[in-house]
Amino acid sequence: MRVAVARETREGETRVAMVPELVAKLTALGHEVVVEPGAGAGALHPDEAYVAAGAVVADDPYSDAGLVVSVQPLARDLARRLASGTVTVSFLPTASELDLVRDYRDLGVTALAMELVPRISRAQSMDALSSQSLVSGYRCAVVCAGLLRRFLPLNMTAAGTVPPAEVVVLGAGVAGLQAIATARRLGAVVKAYDVRAAAAEEIRSMGAQAIELDLPTLEGAGGYAREMTEERAALQRELLAPYVAAADGLITTAAVPGRTAPVLVTRGMVEAMSPGSVVVDLAADSGGNVEGSVAGEVVRIGQAQVWGGRNVPAQMPEPASRLYAQNVLSLVTLLTADGGDGALALDLADEIVAGACVTHDGVVRHEPTARLLDAPGPEGGLA
Repeated sequence: MRVAVARETREGETRVAMVPELVAKLTALGHEVVVEPGAGAGALHPDEAYVAAGAVVADDPYSDAGLVVSVQPLARDLARRLASGTVTVSFLPTASELDLVRDYRDLGVTALAMELVPRISRAQSMDALSSQSLVSGYRCAVVCAGLLRRFLPLNMTAAGTVPPAEVVVLGAGVAGLQAIATARRLGAVVKAYDVRAAAAEEIRSMGAQAIELDLPTLEGAGGYAREMTEERAALQRELLAPYVAAADGLITTAAVPGRTAPVLVTRGMVEAMSPGSVVVDLAADSGGNVEGSVAGEVVRIGQAQVWGGRNVPAQMPEPASRLYAQNVLSLVTLLTADGGDGALALDLADEIVAGACVTHDGVVRHEPTARLLDAPGPEGGLA
């Protein structure tokens, strides 16, 4: 089967869905890998590297493609060129891509969303949310260190002692833990908080101090936190305020897939920070954990610089692409029938395939998306 590797066209997207070093593993499954020219350029993979790995570089890799892989959702004009029965694999935030979902449904395209792969042991190698969060967490700590006009580590010299910087991390999922680990490696004193009680042990395992607020835990399904009430959120902000005020650097990483990020830090809390403080809001793309942060910009609130993250994994495209491509390869391997001829075997009884499937055979199979399409109003199918 022909696997088409798309060149990303959305602004700021530098990643690629397949890297040359993994092409041979796809061809070993019986697939022909066809890459759109320049697809890997943003991630430092020239066309020649794909050719050397056994792929074909072609202006139109989509002709006769049975599977199209990308990072971002395909452009609608490209999606409309796909034949019925084609399978697409990408991130697919359905709430903001309802028109594309309709196209996929009406065309008979099978769309698999990487962010919907269930968080179960068997699917760990396909967990693109975690792999990209790993990159984001590292990037956040590096940005914080770069913007902060002081040393992170303790330095003892003949001229005197330079005390270490204090960094507070809010949210201890994959991104938060990586931010903690990176800030610790750089020598900062790190304190961290997460609404899940189980995260405290993980925070300590990274050499950081777990902030204890004596609030009920909010453990949710799949390792995510449950949504909190506004009353709980206000109390949490009140209790976190002194930790934020004392921090030289603040990194916020709390996000719930498909929902607006919770506001963990108010503008007033940032204004209480010392001159020269730095705030890094990883969740700015999805509404922001910090009131007043702007995705893709550095703004000043009080005397602190506030960096709003925007497509943060794409800011480190080489490692992000390598990790994402491995996630894609693992999923494609699951979809490939035994026999070595590259045929797909789309088993919708498999919980991984069923969980990731948005559309198939003219039907929207992802129930929350189906409800959105049926809802009346400007975004629904009945308006």
